[in-house]
Amino acid sequence: MSELPPLHVRALESLDMTVDEIREDQWASPTPCEEWDVRQLLGHLTREALWVPHLLRGETLEEVGDRYEGDVLGQDPRGSWLRASAAERATVTAADAVDGSVHTSMGEIDAEEYLTQRLTDLVVHRWDLAKAIGADTSLDPEASEMLYEKWEEQADMLAGSGMFAEPVPVPDSADAGTRLLALLGRRA
Repeated sequence: MSELPPLHVRALESLDMTVDEIREDQWASPTPCEEWDVRQLLGHLTREALWVPHLLRGETLEEVGDRYEGDVLGQDPRGSWLRASAAERATVTAADAVDGSVHTSMGEIDAEEYLTQRLTDLVVHRWDLAKAIGADTSLDPEASEMLYEKWEEQADMLAGSGMFAEPVPVPDSADAGTRLLALLGRRA
């Protein structure tokens, strides 16, 4: 059995707790993702969470369509996130979650690869959100180690993707979370 579902659940739970810490005066606060404030970052995370059940069920991008375009948070950003998070968690913990393939904008990929990418998004953006609101920025050591090993092998591809800032140098003695963040252009 893949280690991904339990790591994924822990990442969602950690993000749930961080979202719960957002104060009302912090929704427009900047985040380490320069293009997003706190609300926009949570909107991104929520939108992606809403896609997960569809994609793991084998639906195509065309079948999902544009239903998650625009503001997915509405008047209840926390509640919108928590509902999407719960649906994602239920889907990821299903017995066959890591089996099969998933349709993405990059073509069809294996479900395990998709969930690894999604776990990366959850772990790193939870750090971004925590940093923005002054919450605990520690990362799950097990998820960090697994993700660092995965992405370190693909450092050149990451650097050329335009999706991340340039890697940040860190000492060899840095923990896996710090190395992961640095690889993805974040200063811990």
